[in-house]
Amino acid sequence: MKTLFDHVNINNIELKNRLVRSATWERMADENGYVNDRLVKVYQDLAQGGVGLIITGYAFVTAAEQPNPRMIGVCDDSYIEGLQRLTEVVHNNDSKIVLQIAYGGSQTRYQTENRVIWGPSAVKHPRTGVVPIEMSQQQIDELIDWFAEAGVRAQKADFDGVQIHGAHGYLLSQFLSPYFNRRTDKYGGSLKNRMRIICEIYEEMRSRVGSDFSIMIKINCSDFTDNGFTFADAQVVCQRLAELGIDAIEVSGSKDPAAKPADQSIFAKYAAKIAEQVACPVIVVNKNRDPQLITNLLNNTDIAFFSFSRPLIREPDLPNRWKNADFGSAKCISCNKCFNEQGMKCIFLV
Repeated sequence: MKTLFDHVNINNIELKNRLVRSATWERMADENGYVNDRLVKVYQDLAQGGVGLIITGYAFVTAAEQPNPRMIGVCDDSYIEGLQRLTEVVHNNDSKIVLQIAYGGSQTRYQTENRVIWGPSAVKHPRTGVVPIEMSQQQIDELIDWFAEAGVRAQKADFDGVQIHGAHGYLLSQFLSPYFNRRTDKYGGSLKNRMRIICEIYEEMRSRVGSDFSIMIKINCSDFTDNGFTFADAQVVCQRLAELGIDAIEVSGSKDPAAKPADQSIFAKYAAKIAEQVACPVIVVNKNRDPQLITNLLNNTDIAFFSFSRPLIREPDLPNRWKNADFGSAKCISCNKCFNEQGMKCIFLV
């Protein structure tokens, strides 16, 4: 029988358990995206709390584009020294760490008046009202280079890998969506074309970091919107990325309208289907609260890892609690009040 505390690998990353801290925007870097003492303490607490793998909050790949304030940066070599503080504190506490890298695009309200925002097409965002410019081939080539160089910098900063953010409505997710992507060139139209930029980012990054450095992706199982990215699309994209050599796929999604507030492990049925079809490990995120439920999923599906965000804001030591046979569900009640302008913090913690 498989357990949550099996020692397992993702590529060459040796992990002490199957529990993953999913990328969480902490809102704690300094105004320019540099690591500070407060952020280091967050990662120290997470590593000491027993989680096997930490995926950082998203890092911006160009100084010209930040979808939210006080994100961490990885857009030039000046960030490497600070990022090494994170990898050092995590490795010293027997955990592993992956840097999530992202380009936000039009899903933002942060300083939009001061920035030129790129998109697959000049389509007004239904939530933010932002209309991006349609990216040229030159800009697509620049973006691919930025992501690839971010992977190189993560490697220099001693991260165990990177995760490409291809979910949650940010730019790469928009390329996958027929609603946002109305291009008529080789990056639009068919699903093969819509996934092209992600495949090219992966391949260019892999050519620069080598085969031993882990490259992962976070992707929606579905956008659950009209004319959006569908679950059928997701299966095809994940299969293609696995064929190219992606090291792990984290399955997330936009809000499933069929899900009830009390439901747990909401995207597990989608992740399980994808896990049947790909050779690489699959991670599932979203409301993984009950250790018995996720252990059952582990043993009755091909899902290999389970990731958490909000539960570890309230209980950084949740993995240790479960390891010590306290199998009560995570204390997080999904109230979302941890989102705070001063930095992410659970309201139940003093």
